Amino acid sequence: MASSKARSIRATLVHRVQMRYIVAFPSEYRSNLEKKWPLLLFLHGAGERGSDLKAVTRHGPLAETAASSDPFVVVAPQCPEDTWWDPHAVYALVRECHERYRVNPSRLYGTGISMGGTGIWNLSAKCPRLFAAIAPICGRADPLWASALTDVPIWAVHGAQDPTIPYEQSRTMVDAVQVHGGTARLTLDPEAGHDVWTRTYANSALYDWMLQHERKASLL
Repeated sequence: MASSKARSIRATLVHRVQMRYIVAFPSEYRSNLEKKWPLLLFLHGAGERGSDLKAVTRHGPLAETAASSDPFVVVAPQCPEDTWWDPHAVYALVRECHERYRVNPSRLYGTGISMGGTGIWNLSAKCPRLFAAIAPICGRADPLWASALTDVPIWAVHGAQDPTIPYEQSRTMVDAVQVHGGTARLTLDPEAGHDVWTRTYANSALYDWMLQHERKASLL
């Protein structure tokens, strides 16, 4: 047998990303120049992928049916066609918004629907000190991520009649976070199918709940 030797590698990897997004500002953003505002990141579902940026306003905090999210700088990126949310790209976007806009790094919040709900679970697990709170809506996640989510408050929402992503996906994840000592809860809408988000974002209780949480040591 030939002799073997241990070797190591050291390399610098560059991950180039490009992402278009819509940003909406609170009504007093331009008049109150001293205040740093909460930032709310919204990740859309698979149906809004593509190049029509207006698609990201169909659902979520920027939709006409949503309750007022005026206290937030709302950032809604768009995922290119036939791709999935890249946590590296989304994290780079959050950093970009932190540098460009007057946002409070202790008050960063994440939410998303379906594919976007999965994206929020994923990003939060990879960057557990980024968000002050997250609200993944009808998404799916790997319970192995749960141990990384013990320090972020979570409010998951799912429809009991969802034919696209079964509600057990959210139930299993919330249970796993709780087992690891985290603060997570699930609202199960007994009448809703996959579109549980319209009613969720139309309820100001979601935004009020987010603002109750602040992270003293943000990753940014």
